[in-house]
Amino acid sequence: MDLISQWVAEISAWIWGPPMIILLLGGGLFLTIRLKFFQFRYFAHAMAQTVGRIRKNTDHLEGTLTPFQAFTSALASTAGATNIVGVGVAIAIGGPGAMFWMWAVALIGMASKYSEILLGVKYREKNEEGHFVGGPMYYIQKGLGWKWLAVLFAFGLMVEVIPSSMVQSNSISSTVKTAFGWDPVVTGIIITILTAIVVFGGVKRIGNVAEKIVPFMVIVYLIGATGVVLIHADRLPAVIADIFTHAFTPISATGGFAGAGIAMALRWGMARGAYSNEAGMGTAPIAHATAQTDHPARQGLWGVFSVFVDTLVICTMSGLAVLTAGTWTQVNAEGGEAALANAVPLAFGQLMGETAGSIFVSVFLLIFVMTTVGVLIFYGEKQAEYLFGLTFSKIMRVVYILSMFVGAVGGLKFVWQFLDILLAMIVVPNMIALLFMSKEVKEETEDYIENIYKVEKGLKKPTSPDTGAGA
Repeated sequence: MDLISQWVAEISAWIWGPPMIILLLGGGLFLTIRLKFFQFRYFAHAMAQTVGRIRKNTDHLEGTLTPFQAFTSALASTAGATNIVGVGVAIAIGGPGAMFWMWAVALIGMASKYSEILLGVKYREKNEEGHFVGGPMYYIQKGLGWKWLAVLFAFGLMVEVIPSSMVQSNSISSTVKTAFGWDPVVTGIIITILTAIVVFGGVKRIGNVAEKIVPFMVIVYLIGATGVVLIHADRLPAVIADIFTHAFTPISATGGFAGAGIAMALRWGMARGAYSNEAGMGTAPIAHATAQTDHPARQGLWGVFSVFVDTLVICTMSGLAVLTAGTWTQVNAEGGEAALANAVPLAFGQLMGETAGSIFVSVFLLIFVMTTVGVLIFYGEKQAEYLFGLTFSKIMRVVYILSMFVGAVGGLKFVWQFLDILLAMIVVPNMIALLFMSKEVKEETEDYIENIYKVEKGLKKPTSPDTGAGA
């Protein structure tokens, strides 16, 4: 068993090293060029069409959730541990330069997330209950005709949700035990019941919960992080300089920091950047395919905004808090990721006091992870529905909910080790599809620019009522 665990760990480390970074970054760069740097040229428009239209009534359009509900549901699955403590880990290992590469992968990843959401809406369909369903499994099968690849993606994600839910629930129980001293069994029962209440309400309840909780939590967390940065505002210019300098030059050891070369900053910055927003992983299109929208590209703009919020806002503020507070050099690199994860709570401790800072971060992680799990289970259900039908998806819903309790009490840890390999099983098929369908993405984007963007800007008169939105 130990030998198998070692092999799995080595394979996972290799896959999520250069191969996955090259695939995600290279694929994102290819899409960026193919779309003529769309995410930069139309960034202001993307902001106006997303955060600028949150309250716009879309009930007259086809879809199950409002565009904002679809966005917050997708954001719920990404905003959490990676954006908070994960950033501290990346900096504590890769140095300040890791922040630069985190930004780089986010800017490139905007094209990937935009593309996958666009395709998710274009190829969506209605299920037996009359709800819209979509995602990589649908656009791979219907757009490429490669059902075997669609099945590989769907099966990989359906199974992946089990260890992922277990890891998330274990994170909750560990956090609650540290902060409040609760027994994991009690925590497991509570989070299992709460998760069941949300997911048994279906996609509309998930959307309603995410719409109300996620924005509030993000804003409050950002206020706290801004407070940490402000009390160390005099260090900010030097920190910014370090971020850009040490993205291209090594940094020496200092305090508990062991020092890092360019490769280490690059590896940790890109890995955390990719993890933080899940651009190219194929999960976001599943939520966004439910949105009420008049054009696939218009909903795709939420992908640009999502990466902006996830990485360029939340991750940046977490990173600046750790760097200005200096806590990235106070944690011990030899203690592993668990010790390095304390960099963010320690930074907040300088603003609120050590105990209060730890509780503040713990509470936010708890709520973020709870919302994440609800959306993850929805993703898993949709894969089960695609593969084996609606009835089987409801069976898998129960399996996922029960796995929450098992994970909370620390059971079946051997299964957790396969999480990264299963993640690769969904990333590779999705990125292959995005690259092979990039021509379609380009055509849909050009159609949107010509027939909607220019018309709404008054630059062109309407020519066709057909916008090409998914059925």
